[in-house]
Amino acid sequence: MAKEMWNDVILAQSDHCEVVDGNHYFPPDSLTREHFQDSSNSTVCGWKGVASYFHVVVGEQKNKDAAWYYATPKPAAQNIAGYVAFGKGIMVVKD
Repeated sequence: MAKEMWNDVILAQSDHCEVVDGNHYFPPDSLTREHFQDSSNSTVCGWKGVASYFHVVVGEQKNKDAAWYYATPKPAAQNIAGYVAFGKGIMVVKD
């Protein structure tokens, strides 16, 4: 099982991640939702499409734009539609 952790808190965990470009993408139902806030930031990937972002919040600490997802990815990336990946110091841990 893979887990994403930040500040000793599990943000997501699943046996059904997709690994794309070295990032683990977690299914939406695997997230601990109270730690996510919508961000207005977005970026574009040439082959995946438009990524939307979340701020990750644990206690009083906020990691801005530390998680992203593709709500409607391009055809080549349909396997990660709605799945969430992490960066900015958030670490994947495998059991």
